[in-house]
Amino acid sequence: MNREGQPGHIDHIKQTNTGAVYRLIDQYGPVSRIDLSKLSHLAPASITKIVRELYDAHLVKETEFSEAGSRGRPAVGVELDTQAWHYLSGRVHYGYLTLALRDLSNQLIIEEQIDFPIDENSSWLERFIYQIESFFTRHQKLLERLTAIAITMPGIIDATAGVVHKMPFYNEENVPLGPMLSKRTGLPVYVQQDVSAWAISEALYGAAFGCQNVIQIVIDDVVGASVITDGRILHADSSRRIEIGHTQVDPKGKACYCGNHGCLETIASMSNILERTRQLLPSHPDSMLNFSPVTIENLCDAANKGDKLAREIICYVGESIGHIAAVMVNIFNPEKIIIGSPLNASSGTLYPAIEQSIHQQSLPQYRADIRIAPTHFVNVGTMPGAALVKMALYNGSLLVKLLQG
Repeated sequence: MNREGQPGHIDHIKQTNTGAVYRLIDQYGPVSRIDLSKLSHLAPASITKIVRELYDAHLVKETEFSEAGSRGRPAVGVELDTQAWHYLSGRVHYGYLTLALRDLSNQLIIEEQIDFPIDENSSWLERFIYQIESFFTRHQKLLERLTAIAITMPGIIDATAGVVHKMPFYNEENVPLGPMLSKRTGLPVYVQQDVSAWAISEALYGAAFGCQNVIQIVIDDVVGASVITDGRILHADSSRRIEIGHTQVDPKGKACYCGNHGCLETIASMSNILERTRQLLPSHPDSMLNFSPVTIENLCDAANKGDKLAREIICYVGESIGHIAAVMVNIFNPEKIIIGSPLNASSGTLYPAIEQSIHQQSLPQYRADIRIAPTHFVNVGTMPGAALVKMALYNGSLLVKLLQG
């Protein structure tokens, strides 16, 4: 055995076990130490040591509770102590930021939307860090123990390194967002592509909760997908990710910010859907879309009322998405596909188009029992960032930092 590698191995086991115990306390608390030992398959002595460390760090607290079927004295168990443990969760949108202060129970303390326009004459990173620091200054009276920062955003991101290689809307490349923000604040920083982070939140609290094999497809400002296989988010802890938005579907199509042409995102993103709608309107004078602003809301409303052009546009999106989804079905054999999109407002048009493509292009035994459903959350706000912090607690990586002070 290589003794030089042993300490790191032991530290990893400790981190994993601590995260597993914390997760069980979160899920079952108040829970006794005996039950924690049974649920975790760890020795009682190990449970006692881990709980003591969490207790001393004020991450858990003891409480009395009545066990089912017991008539004796209340049992003494442990539950999470999330009071005054805060973190910042943020999301980058087109033209604005959403920043929120939450506690470790994910309770929202304060949330703001902040204008963040495109400005090619100044550093995107410096402007972003300035907004973070200004947010902390404005809400200094609310801040107690800051634990972490979690940022989600569209683009091509190395989550492990915290580097944003490319992003839509903002003309910046290879931005060291995580390292620089951590250096300025002294906090652990988690940066993740927003579709992947959204899938984590659906797995923890939403439409994928309790499911073992799920594909999540996002049709929004960006187009993307995440996969849950055997109950785990694929590539959640690595720099890799599932990519469908930049899968080419039309070699002669529109240029994409990734450098390719005819990507799925150039067809199915909200801005491109609206652009196509405006292009087609002159040849469809009878469409009700001629008499209202061209918005996704009005497009869905028109489709729901039977407008031919609106239905054709949404069906075209559904067929394009379904073509890629069929390939994913053949690879991952999911029990469920969840769709996160403003187009869910016209699911009666969108979902059948997706289903038809899947039916035509995937294996019968794989598609037979698939359910298509909307996501629980929508692609706004800071819940996906909150899910990143929760996962960092559950895998023990953030807990170790908090236990070390």
